[in-house]
Amino acid sequence: MSKQIALQEAVASISDGSLLALGGNALHRSPIAFVLELIRQEKKNLSVIKTAGALDVDLFAAANAIRSVYGGYIGFEMFGLAQNYRRSVQNQEIVVHEHACASIIAGLRASIYGVPFQPINGFEGSELPQLTGLVRKVTCPFTNTETAVVPALRPDVTIIHTNIADEKGNAYVDGALFEDLIMVKAAKRVIITAEKIISSKSWGGTPQIPGFLVESVVLSEKGAAPGSCAPLYSINEAEVKSYLQNPESYLEKAKAGASHV
Repeated sequence: MSKQIALQEAVASISDGSLLALGGNALHRSPIAFVLELIRQEKKNLSVIKTAGALDVDLFAAANAIRSVYGGYIGFEMFGLAQNYRRSVQNQEIVVHEHACASIIAGLRASIYGVPFQPINGFEGSELPQLTGLVRKVTCPFTNTETAVVPALRPDVTIIHTNIADEKGNAYVDGALFEDLIMVKAAKRVIITAEKIISSKSWGGTPQIPGFLVESVVLSEKGAAPGSCAPLYSINEAEVKSYLQNPESYLEKAKAGASHV
């Protein structure tokens, strides 16, 4: 049975207030087309899980679409800061649940395992546990020593952009998978956007994301632009700089339905 639907239909299934996990990493293979359609449909009060976010999270902030972020890093790498996100946080319009990338992954793993928290190492000497309250200490029942733990993160919906998918939801990423599969396994629902959709009978390789975990799949050519989707296209530096110089104009074009703004 085909799971393929249109982008507008997939986004319409997202409820206001949902906790979304977004695949990709910074400006690489993030589901930008899906984010822009969420903004066009005026979804509100969303929360976002992202190990390293960039345009996706900043667009949400510019559109006043998010209320909180669980993130390890939000910025545009060599292009500079995520100014809309930063301003919204400073104005207390967005609540930041500040993590390290590793603690985001640990929280997602806790959901996969069906447990309320996950032990984690590496916070010795860090002020993050005291600043955020997200890292707690428990006494290990086996060693009687204190062990750092983080709470489970269970996305309502995970959205992953992939190179290839089939009509049954099986999907393949050509290159770094980042934390995408972990996000898929942790979520209540999964939506795949793909550069290309093939027949399930024509796989030449092995998909990394199994279709039985996926609710729906969407054809979304250049769905990560102006970010990259290796090896199909690289970061459009001119477009990223254009956004950073005038995010309001970029957002207005996106709301008007421009396919590539």
